[in-house]
Amino acid sequence: MGFKIGEKEIGENNPAFIIAELSANHMNDFDVAVKTIEAMAEAGADAVKFQTFTPDTITLNCDNEYFQIKQGTVWDGQVLHKLYDDAYMPWDWQPKLKKIAENLGLIVFSSPFDKTSVDFLEDMDVLAYKIASFEITDIPLIEYAASKGKPIIISTGIASFEDIELAVKTCLDVGNDKIALLKCTSSYPAPLEEINLNTIPDIKEKFNFVVGLSDHTLGGEVSTAAVALGANIIEKHFILDRAMGGPDSEFSMEPDEFKLMVDSIRNVEKALGKINYELSDKMKANREFSRSLFVVRDMKKDDVISEDNVRSIRPGFGLHPKYLKELLGKKVNKDLKKGTPFELNFVKGE
Repeated sequence: MGFKIGEKEIGENNPAFIIAELSANHMNDFDVAVKTIEAMAEAGADAVKFQTFTPDTITLNCDNEYFQIKQGTVWDGQVLHKLYDDAYMPWDWQPKLKKIAENLGLIVFSSPFDKTSVDFLEDMDVLAYKIASFEITDIPLIEYAASKGKPIIISTGIASFEDIELAVKTCLDVGNDKIALLKCTSSYPAPLEEINLNTIPDIKEKFNFVVGLSDHTLGGEVSTAAVALGANIIEKHFILDRAMGGPDSEFSMEPDEFKLMVDSIRNVEKALGKINYELSDKMKANREFSRSLFVVRDMKKDDVISEDNVRSIRPGFGLHPKYLKELLGKKVNKDLKKGTPFELNFVKGE
């Protein structure tokens, strides 16, 4: 399980791959897009993700009831075509922004929304493809993107279990097993009660692919917790300043918030470590403060050992406390002063 995106190892036993989603937060301003990408790199992102579509490749220019948003989202009241017209990134920007991002050390890839966008991204030589939550049922798109042989990262925000199975099968059928499945809650912003992070290890167990989280909650706690549960990829929307507005501003992270999340994830990864029962040198030294058997009252030769004169106390220089029960009732073979670490050879007849 696992794959590489460029030189980056993705999967178990590797640091989480942290993706900053640019989405519509370029505000239709190339300079804002550049500054946002620079801030992503500064905040510790591993990758920046674009979205590659035009309003006409993703929907129809139609305002009848089917194309009006009324789902209780931040976009309610808008017509789909107008929303996507406001949100899309001009395609001629994308090769330029890719070069800028790569010069900053970021990996660049995108979500395509039709075959023409896949072809465009192939010409850009992107290293991976992201299938957006709402496209998981677009099997022809998944098949076409997966056929390029590059890693396919699939969000599962609106997916049933059967949808996930079919998307995975579609990739495998074209010979592509470089698959990542992201737990996602397609609410914007997503309420904590609907996140169900415990699904992440279950996805890993059932599908045996790289797993992760596409996170639309506010703050970084959920993403950090996801890493503790085994997420190998984290994706978060990124914006220079939520006050700028825009379609995705309400659930996007500002640079300082994103950096705090990255730092928290990296600290959690250090703490997770590996399965290990060995003691470090520091832990071995601290065993001096553990319990052991000591003489706690002056004893004369032939005194009987009892809980009044031999006890388990700190520090740990005496005999292991597990021996106390078998020592009780036996006699000592010498005079012993209070504070002496007890030894087996103090017992008469031993």
